[in-house]
Amino acid sequence: MRLHGYFRSSAAYRVRIALNLKGLSAEHLPHHLRKGEQRAPAYLALNPQGLVPTLECDAGEILTQSLAIVEWLEETHPQPPLLPKDPLRRAKIRAFSQAIACDIHPVQNLKVLARLRQLGLAEEKVKEWAAWANREGLAACEKLIAAEPGPFCFGASPTMADLCLVPQLANARRFGVDVSAFPRLLQAEAAAKALPAFADAAPERQSDAE
Repeated sequence: MRLHGYFRSSAAYRVRIALNLKGLSAEHLPHHLRKGEQRAPAYLALNPQGLVPTLECDAGEILTQSLAIVEWLEETHPQPPLLPKDPLRRAKIRAFSQAIACDIHPVQNLKVLARLRQLGLAEEKVKEWAAWANREGLAACEKLIAAEPGPFCFGASPTMADLCLVPQLANARRFGVDVSAFPRLLQAEAAAKALPAFADAAPERQSDAE
């Protein structure tokens, strides 16, 4: 497999964690988002959205969108499971994961922040926007798992929820959010980051890290 990504991309970070948890290896191909390498014609031929990650499967098929890739990995390599068998629990974990991947992450990603700058918003206001998006979304996530047993988001082992949470908390800190307001999320993060699968996927561990 070949994973196209960028060390600081939280979406690519999710997939790196999933690959590590599944014990799968992939060739990592970096695309520097700040230099616009994701808009190169050769990459757009793989992923017309010009986003990372993109996974090239061994059979040659191309997969995009981080959660779709994670679910494909779950279905093709079910051990260890990232989703439980119980349909209700699966739905709750998917809902938490999508709260991050679909609601928080998109409105504070590089493309949106660049557009805000193009529209004339001052850099201070751009950063305030990103911090607001993280703070509001994570506050809701804190409540979503407040009654869930730990130490991970949904129990004693990591799920798809944890591999979405850890990269998003990294984003929040980068934008200056006081994450101490989210003790339940921090509990899950601490449990996850103690595992080599999470630690080895961290941005600072990647060969393209700056």
